[in-house]
Amino acid sequence: MTMATHPLGSTTLFADLDVSVELDAPLAQHTWYGIGGTADALVRPQSAEALATLLRRCSRNGVRVRILGEGANLLVADDGVDGVVIRLDAPCFKGLQLNADGPVTAVRVGGGRDLGKTIRETTAAGLAGLEPLIGIPATIGGAIRMNAGGKYGSIGDTVQSVGVVEWDGEERVYDRAAIRFEYRHTDLPPGIVTWAVLALQAADPVALRARSKEISEYKASVQPLAAHSAGCMYKNPVHPATGNRISAGKVIDDAGLKGTRIGGALVSQQHGNFIVVEPGARAADVMELAALVADETFTRTGVRLEREVVFWRRGEA
Repeated sequence: MTMATHPLGSTTLFADLDVSVELDAPLAQHTWYGIGGTADALVRPQSAEALATLLRRCSRNGVRVRILGEGANLLVADDGVDGVVIRLDAPCFKGLQLNADGPVTAVRVGGGRDLGKTIRETTAAGLAGLEPLIGIPATIGGAIRMNAGGKYGSIGDTVQSVGVVEWDGEERVYDRAAIRFEYRHTDLPPGIVTWAVLALQAADPVALRARSKEISEYKASVQPLAAHSAGCMYKNPVHPATGNRISAGKVIDDAGLKGTRIGGALVSQQHGNFIVVEPGARAADVMELAALVADETFTRTGVRLEREVVFWRRGEA
């Protein structure tokens, strides 16, 4: 299909912009699940100005926009998604500046930069604060948007300020005090995180590497990291009787659902909060199994599960 005949080709979304555009772009190769359909358009802005103009044009034309990071925590439907999928993989969105904004421990990092790479670099520089997130696949922007974290801490613990290009194309800066960081959630307005300043702490690089290794080895021992999955399928729920947050994996295990299968998707025997896929699996298998597990867990334990993995479906926000 050519730009002239494509559903998005009749608009002026991409005209005169410094962007790379792929129409009917396969998304499976960009996700950890490795399954799912295409995007009407996968767009890679090459500058902050191009991103701002693109978002402004999409808003004016009523074109849905999604942002693709590392492709973890995401499942794309078999028939793909409509609208524009944006990926911030140009150098201008992946920078790392140590000693930013004065303090030696302040780090300015691009929203499209890989979280794991950033952890390795800050650890080597003797800057502590991000090592609790080791093993979490994400971009900096994606991690901040959902306040990524685990038992050792969350990225919100380090955030000093965030730059967000909102759907109107305007960049707005939010200081830490203006952002509410909650469990796997922030109240940042809709838009794309393009940069952040993180407040880290000076520490011994050797001790930091040892700590990072300890955390990494623990995660490898309890999570099916070698399998195809999107990470934890559900958020850790709040127990209805105690009001305390409990392990989703344990609740699913208590419900006897490990090993439950639909098509090529199954609940991991190693960790109940992971739905893994085998060759030939469809996104529909995962979606159906995720719904089944949530329903059966509530029926058997009285605990409601909320998905952490985002499902992209055509025609849905």
